[in-house]
Amino acid sequence: MPHRQFESKGVAVPSGRLSRLARFGGMAGGIVGGMLLDGAKQLAQGKRPSVSDLLLTPANALKVTHQLAQLRGAAMKVGQLMSMDAGEMLPPEMAEILGRLRSDAQHMPRSQLQAALNAHWGVGWPARFAEFSYQPVAAASIGQVHRAQTKDGRDLAIKIQYPGVRHSIDSDVNNVASLMRLSGVLPKTLNIAPMLAEAKRELHQEANYQQEGQYLKRFAELLADAPEFLVPKLHADLTTQSVLAMDYVEGVPVESLVDAPQAERDRLMTLLVGLLFRELFEFRLMQTDPNFANYRYSPSTRQLVLLDFGATREFPPEMPPQYRRLMNVGLASDRAGARQAMIDIGFFTEATPEHYQNAVMDMFELSLEPLREDVPFDFGDTDIALRLRDGGMAIGQERSFWHIPPMDTLFLQRKFGGIYMLASRLKARVNVRALMQPYL
Repeated sequence: MPHRQFESKGVAVPSGRLSRLARFGGMAGGIVGGMLLDGAKQLAQGKRPSVSDLLLTPANALKVTHQLAQLRGAAMKVGQLMSMDAGEMLPPEMAEILGRLRSDAQHMPRSQLQAALNAHWGVGWPARFAEFSYQPVAAASIGQVHRAQTKDGRDLAIKIQYPGVRHSIDSDVNNVASLMRLSGVLPKTLNIAPMLAEAKRELHQEANYQQEGQYLKRFAELLADAPEFLVPKLHADLTTQSVLAMDYVEGVPVESLVDAPQAERDRLMTLLVGLLFRELFEFRLMQTDPNFANYRYSPSTRQLVLLDFGATREFPPEMPPQYRRLMNVGLASDRAGARQAMIDIGFFTEATPEHYQNAVMDMFELSLEPLREDVPFDFGDTDIALRLRDGGMAIGQERSFWHIPPMDTLFLQRKFGGIYMLASRLKARVNVRALMQPYL
């Protein structure tokens, strides 16, 4: 588990519906007040500012980021989701606001933590532990992690959910969506209802730690034939809907291995790319959150540690063959076949403007470059990631027409993108074609 230490006393999470609503109201009021002041200054200088120019100022960016980080829960998580799922469509200022939320989590003060554990474990819970560290080793959008030793000798990582998170999901998602609409960065013609419904569904799932515990067990079973991976053991006797107990595993952040020997970086990314293909084509079960913090590396055992299964997604039976067909026609340079396969999956429809279809297919063909040759692909010596980002931003500028693909596809693309970014960060060399070949 992460070894990040938090020295502050913590910031209490607003847990009541009214207190959270008040935070949103205060945030909007502060932003509007700042807009009026900035607008007055610009008018006095003879300028005619637009509403979006006034909204997307550094001061407002700080207000939004700070308030969402303190609200945590769904407010923070949906910001993270939007920054990854729609980040390339948003203006850079808004994408930066939302992107900062990935690292701005704050932890609960001890009094709030103790009250939460009293509610979930009963007031006598300390008697079960020989040691419980009240200083968290990690904090994220919906919970924080503590290390503890039970009196029967177990060394555990305990993830505790922030109070009120589960009950505030729907209203928080709606409030963040209202802020996005207020900002004017989303076209009024864009139907974001499917994305909002999916954000709520995923967040309710992530807030159910008992279900996450079951996914933890399933992945441990599915990877029993792969000792290169380590999935922490679930401890069901201490797990509730809001508390998840698992083995504490020593490890370092996987992205910290940028200076590790080339062979070890290549080995780790080969493992992760191979796991991605197994998740899609064999398991039909994928941990879809691409956050680098979900992977750790154990130097003593050279194992890749897999953490955080809250965003696990089960794919429908038709999805693997659809993607197998898309990969095959793409690698055969059959553009007409790729277009039909993409329509069948839902990347776009027959009615989608031709130039939009071509832009999406161009990005797909570019993404296939690592698979075209049966040799190690050097992710550290390519600008594909930047070109894909630029292509996505160009598509996002098409304000008259935005098409949201099926949510399963969005989550899969998010995971693909995260693995690609990590491979680039580690400058790894991976024979992606050899890993993909068994599934073609």
